[in-house]
Amino acid sequence: MIRTDDLHFGYDEQSILRGIDFRAETGDVTVLLGRNGAGKSTLLKHLNGLLEPDRGHVMIDGDRIQYDDDSLLSLRQEVGFVFQDPDDQLVAPTVEQDVAFGPINLGTDPTEAVEWALSRVGLAGYEDRLCSRLSGGEKKRVALAGVLAMKPKYLIFDEPTAGLDGDGTRALVDLIRELTNEGISFVVSTHYPDFATAVGDTFTLIDDGQVACRESSLDEIPAKKYGLRGV
Repeated sequence: MIRTDDLHFGYDEQSILRGIDFRAETGDVTVLLGRNGAGKSTLLKHLNGLLEPDRGHVMIDGDRIQYDDDSLLSLRQEVGFVFQDPDDQLVAPTVEQDVAFGPINLGTDPTEAVEWALSRVGLAGYEDRLCSRLSGGEKKRVALAGVLAMKPKYLIFDEPTAGLDGDGTRALVDLIRELTNEGISFVVSTHYPDFATAVGDTFTLIDDGQVACRESSLDEIPAKKYGLRGV
C-alpha cells in the first residue's frame, strides 16, 4: 500500500498540499480526481520521491520514504512514474535506447525487458525509430514502456489520457486493466469521470490541496461541484 500522512508542501510560501492523508491499496487502480490546480500532480510526485514534503511522510508498503540517492534509486524501481508530457521523460534518441535506460542504470541486461515492454504498449518493431519523430500518443507509450521495463510494483500515471484520441484512450484502458491483472498497482490522475469509471477501483478527490472525499464508487462523488468533466 502507498500511504501519506498529514502531507504538507508548498512553493515560495504558497501552500499547495495541506494535510493530505492518501491511501492506494495494493492490487487496485486508485484514481485521483480534481480540477486543474487542485494539487493532483504535486501529490503524485511525492509518491516516488520526486518531491520531498515540508511536513508529514510517505509510506510504501509500511516503509517511510528516505531521500538519499541510494534509497531513491531503489524506490523508483518499485514505484514508477509516467509524466503527463512524455517530452519531460524521454531521454535518448531512439526508442530502444530510451526504454533500455532504466534497466541499464540498474545494471541489468535490457534486451528482454525492452522487448517485453514495447510489446505490451503495442510498439514492437519501433526499436530503431527516433523519439523526436513519433506522434504524441506514441511518445506517451514509449514513456510508459520505459517505466514498465523497470518492472515496478506500483505505477503512477499523471493525466494519462492527455493528448490521446478516443481510440488511444480505449487502448490505454485495456492496457491498464491487463497490467493490473498481472500484478501492477496503479495510481492515476484525471479530471475525466468517464475515464475514471473505466479504470478505477477506488476514487480520491483532491480539492484545494486537501482530500475532499474517498469513495469506492464514482457515483458517490459530486463531480460537477468539483469541476470534473466527462468526455
